[in-house]
Amino acid sequence: MALTARGQGGVRLTAINAEATGLGLSVGMTLADARALLPDLIAADAEPLADESALAALADWCVRYSPWSAIDGVDGIRLDITGCAHLFGGETRLLAEAEARISRFGFMMRGAIADTPAAAWAWARFRRAQEEPVLSAGEIGPLLMLPVAALNLEPETVATLERLGLGTIGAVASLPRAPLVKRLGERLMARLDQLLGRAPEPISPRLLPVPYVARMIFVEPIGTREDMDLATSRLATRLCDELARDGKGARRLTLAFYRVDGTVQRLTIGTSLTTCEPSHLLRLFAERLDGIDPSFGIEVMTLEAEMVQEVTAIQAALSGGDRMDEVDLARLIDRLRNRLGDDRVLQPMPIESHVPERAERWVPAPAPSPSRRFASGPFLSHLRGRGGQRTPLPLAGEGGTHCVSNGRMKVRPLKLLTRPEPIDATAPIPDDPPLSFRWRRVFHRVISADGPERIGPEWWKPTDYRPRDYYRIEDADGRRFWVYREGLYGGGEPPRWFLHGFFA
Repeated sequence: MALTARGQGGVRLTAINAEATGLGLSVGMTLADARALLPDLIAADAEPLADESALAALADWCVRYSPWSAIDGVDGIRLDITGCAHLFGGETRLLAEAEARISRFGFMMRGAIADTPAAAWAWARFRRAQEEPVLSAGEIGPLLMLPVAALNLEPETVATLERLGLGTIGAVASLPRAPLVKRLGERLMARLDQLLGRAPEPISPRLLPVPYVARMIFVEPIGTREDMDLATSRLATRLCDELARDGKGARRLTLAFYRVDGTVQRLTIGTSLTTCEPSHLLRLFAERLDGIDPSFGIEVMTLEAEMVQEVTAIQAALSGGDRMDEVDLARLIDRLRNRLGDDRVLQPMPIESHVPERAERWVPAPAPSPSRRFASGPFLSHLRGRGGQRTPLPLAGEGGTHCVSNGRMKVRPLKLLTRPEPIDATAPIPDDPPLSFRWRRVFHRVISADGPERIGPEWWKPTDYRPRDYYRIEDADGRRFWVYREGLYGGGEPPRWFLHGFFA
């Protein structure tokens, strides 16, 4: 059997199985030539994107052996197992287990362990079948006997070396460097240095390793909700104990489930406050564990603290020793975000703007506490209410709210319309309050008024905003409104009246 893809000169073989190799076929051969040698060849279209996706999934699954897992070309995976091998009984047992498990997934695997990535790459692909896959520390003799193709060079460079009679890595290593670099370029010596550990070859992992990780490997795969809850509880306890020892807490965590079939499922949560309390983390994860499908079983679980911060001590209440309300509110926000999504739980953030409807914006909760400089602005933060209106923070004062502007207290309505609505007003000119107005087809006769309070444009922003004169007015039924006249008499466009808010 062979996989094919259209290339230069027609359809060519991109992969063949062992039987096809034994009958004389090779990768790169045209399909026509292959069928001439083997008429009953089974050919199928290659799917490189699907191959890439499968290799990426397998690389993620290999994180169970080491957090430093990376894709190597189109058919390889690299793992930096420094400090990890003892968890599996040593390097030889780790490699044997990986080969056995990956073989059960339906992949043919050829692995090796060596001091450097280049050495492991060469030893995995070019060693003889009877040779041991694990090279001892500092062992380079077997590497020098490998063909020059094991240096992972361009085909042209390999062909040139073979024409020069340099068929092995040892033959290349025994020659002076300068003539080889002059004729074949610096990459040849660079690869040789990486193979022998003279030059570094860093591995860029697919998933960024984190400093705080708790891991559980099960003797028998688990598959029930009770087992997952228990394992999550133990992982959270271990991780939080480690964080607490360093005076740190977590802000974002990921719980990973490594299944028997080679796939990985992950749950990620975030917290409003830095925490290292297992019970709180367990409650957040418990609400989402129903979405995990154990399939044929979960054999490894890990809990990673992706974002870590210093823990800030919180003063306990003097009455009973409970945490202050800030912690309870943060936990409520965590649960809401965990159920609804981060973009569904919002809170208003005040902005320094003289224009009332621009004096806030909605941000994901919890937002940073507003700084004191916002207190000098003309408007305080509001919470969005029903019907597109906004309800201010509960501050006392004349059925409205107070804010400070230019050192003077200003009264603001309890409710603001999302957008000011136009009204038909009758008012003396040039700057008197309205005598009556009509809003939404309802007529209102004004019996008292206070104002004006002028709010000018933000001169540092290019805008068509015109000066506003705001009035607090009361109609004959005792209802109080916040209205304004936009524009001044004597200008180009005549002034217009708007209703902006309501007092209690």
